[in-house]
Order: sequence, then structure tokens, then C-alpha cells
Amino acid sequence: MDKRILGISLTAALAGFLFGFDTVVISGANQPIKDLWGTNWFLGDSIFTFHGIFIMSMALWGTVFGSLVGGIPCDRLGRKKTLFWIGVLYFISAVGSALAPEPYLFSFFRFIGGVGVGVSSVAAPIYISEISTAKNRGRLTAMYQFNIVFGILIAFISNYVIGVLFDENVAWRWMLGIEGLPALVYTILVLRIPHSPRWLALKNRTDEVIIQSITMLGIQSDQVSLYLTQIKMGLSESVETQKEKLFSGKFNKPLLLAFFIAFFNQLSGINFVLYYAPEILERAGLASEESLFSSISIGVINLIFTFVGISLIDKLGRKQLMYIGSVGYILSLAMVGWSFYSGASSVLLLIFILIFIASHAIGQGAVIWVFISEIFPNKVRSYGQSWGTGTHWVFAALITLLTPTFLDAEIGIFKENPWPIFIFFAFMMVLQLLWVIFAMPETKGKSLEELGKLLSGKR
Repeated sequence: MDKRILGISLTAALAGFLFGFDTVVISGANQPIKDLWGTNWFLGDSIFTFHGIFIMSMALWGTVFGSLVGGIPCDRLGRKKTLFWIGVLYFISAVGSALAPEPYLFSFFRFIGGVGVGVSSVAAPIYISEISTAKNRGRLTAMYQFNIVFGILIAFISNYVIGVLFDENVAWRWMLGIEGLPALVYTILVLRIPHSPRWLALKNRTDEVIIQSITMLGIQSDQVSLYLTQIKMGLSESVETQKEKLFSGKFNKPLLLAFFIAFFNQLSGINFVLYYAPEILERAGLASEESLFSSISIGVINLIFTFVGISLIDKLGRKQLMYIGSVGYILSLAMVGWSFYSGASSVLLLIFILIFIASHAIGQGAVIWVFISEIFPNKVRSYGQSWGTGTHWVFAALITLLTPTFLDAEIGIFKENPWPIFIFFAFMMVLQLLWVIFAMPETKGKSLEELGKLLSGKR
């Protein structure tokens, strides 16, 4: 059973690989696009730059849209079909972005890819959590995060290799277009996975159809009836409960939990560091090629400590990992701010950035997608996941939109020195630590049906 479910979970989690690759691949195209199309100009008298809104954050606005509406296809079409169409969106975005002749069309295709990322962050964790058991749900769902960071690492390596092999005028197009290959492979593979048995039960499909899906998961024949009974018991709610909506008031606790874990995830500055890693390292004194190469170390550390987080999430639990990550965040971000302020060596600054990445991988990185996917009851899980991921991506887009302004500022405390940004992120992580201590529940070892009852107030 475990091997079959592991294989199916890994296939679904490949959506995370494309998520990570698509999110970071733009870092290698950031400066070349500025030079080619001259996009780094301010929009009127505002503080916003064309480059920040259209080039760098357009994919994130697509992600916001995809995450907010992702619950709809996930609920109506099913988790499997939604995962298939995600692959199609990634492929279209990769090819279109690589061939775009001007910045507006480029931004459109980046938006399409962002929609794929957003829907992916809804569908994949739900699907994996629904085919898993309480014993292995944390590890399997966290494989989505592992694939995200693996995609990030491969994107950094791909950008570096392509940057060396190709002329800088065309290298960025190859960086973006190469994503089409894994997108095509993923789209074909996802056709072979079964539908989620819990989704089939939710849609009142026949027992024969549900049992066929359960069997495809590799569950032994003598356990199939028990598995089916557990699912149906979780759905056997009163008529009033069936009619309740996500924002009816009954689910305020999981709504708040999903909001705050997503809010703090982005207020750590993780996307800021990943998106602008080469530029941040250049500010620290590294040459352009050195900064691009050093970005690979960020991907390597992210991958290694994601392994650590995955191995611990079902042992220590979600809350303990958030404790560890929060403390690491606070210390590393404070030291990154100090390094910029004091003019410390680029090597020292890179070390503190790597500690920050490790803290994220063990804490928020390993926990967020698992936690959001398991705190909502079956009947509202799709839309609850959209709420949590939507919150995550709204703040990701805002940070990616605003931070280039501070990086490029010519006046005030931000002039040629971004230290206040990191001190702000460190302060927000102090608030996260307090939230973890006083508000975050532990969810390890409980079935989805048990958690649904516990967090919705039903006994």
C-alpha cells in the first residue's frame, strides 16, 4: 500500500516541481529583460515600476487568481482533472514566455503560468492528503514542498548553465522555455493516477467506482471496506451541515489558522529572497556571474533541509517544526540586516541567507501546505484550501511588487542598502513565534475526519 500511494503522491507532487521551477526561473531573466525592453521605469508619479508590476509580479497575480478560484475546478472537475489542466497551463506559459516579442505579451504568458501555480497549490496538497493515512499524511503531503524546492534548485542550476552556454541576449528565453519539457512529462504522467476516493464519495459516486479508486491506491482487499466506511462516516453529516458554506461562521477557526500561517509565510521574506537572490547577492559585493552561481547554494540548502523537515514532520509534529523555523528566521534575518548595515563581507551575508533558507525549509516550508490541506472538513476542503493559498499568494504578489521599489530607491535609508527590509521581516517572525505559541494547534496523528470535527467545533 505504501509504495503505491508513494508513487501516486510523487506524481501529483510533480506539480510542485513545476511550481518551484516557474517561481524562480524569472530570477535569471530579471536583469536581461530590464536591459532589453527598458522596463525599469516608474508608472506616472507612483512608486510602482513597470518592471515590478508586469515583469516580476504578473505571474504572482496569476497565482493569486489561480489560488482563489482553484477550489472551483478542484471541487467540480475533481482533483485529478484539475492536476492535468495545470500541466497544460505550465506548458503554454513556458513556450509563450520564451517566444514573447514584447513585454505585454510576455506578462500575459507569465500570468498563465501563475494561474497554474495557484491552482497547483490548491489541488496537489488536497489530493495527496486525501489519499494518505493519518500516519503518513505529513510526509507525503510535504513531498509537494520537496518538489517545490527541487524545482527551485533545478531552476537555479538551469539558469546558470544556460547563462554560460548561450549569449546573454537569448539565454533568458531558453531559461524560461526549458520548463515546457517537464510540464509535458508531468501532464502525461498525471493521466495514470486515480481519482481521490474522498472526492468520489463527496460527489455521491457509486460504491463500485469508489472501490475501484481505492484499489488503485494499492490498499489490500480486506481493508477496502474499512477504508470506504471511514470515508462515508466522515461525510455523514446532517442536512444543515451539508448546506453550510465556508464563511458561515462554523469554520472561523480553520479560516483564521489558514490565514495566519499563509500571512506569516510570506512576511518572512522568502519569496523576496528567492526572486531577487542574484540582485541581493550583487548588492553584497558579488559579481553578476558569481551571484548567479551562489544562488545555486540557496537551492541546495533548501533541498537538504526540506529533507530534514519531511523526516521530522510526522515525528515532532507541525507545531514543533514551526518553533524551530521561527527562531531560525528571527536570528538569521536580523543578522542579514546587520550584515548589510555594517558592510560585512559577502561571504558572511551569504551564510546568514543560507541559515534563513534552512529555517524556512524546516519550518514554514515543510508545514504550510500540509497544515492548510488538513484543517478543513471534507465538504469545504477545496474552498478552504483556496482561502489559505489565496492569502499566501496575495501577500507574495504584494511583496514582489513593492520590494523592487526599495531595492532601486535612490533616497532615504534604502539608498543602495536594503537592510531595513530584513529587519522588518525579522520583526514579523517574532509575531509568528507568538502565534505559534498561543494559537496554532497540533494536527499530527489525527485523521482528516477527526480534524474536521475538532476544528469546526463539532463533537
